[in-house]
Amino acid sequence: MAIDLVESTASGVDNGKDTLYMLGGVALIVFGAGLVLSNPSIRRYVSSFGVGNMATAVIPDVERYFRLRSM
Repeated sequence: MAIDLVESTASGVDNGKDTLYMLGGVALIVFGAGLVLSNPSIRRYVSSFGVGNMATAVIPDVERYFRLRSM
């Protein structure tokens, strides 16, 4: 039984199915986020929260992280 599992994994039969499940999950997340953000009241709340301002504040930290990681 264990040998059958190892052989099916080594041959790459399950890799396509795993990739399909992962991409399907990502598509559902994107679709759900689009549905949530299409609501006008949520859109007003997010715009007042300042997601763009927060993103610009985080960018220098991310750049510093990548510089440290490349060393």
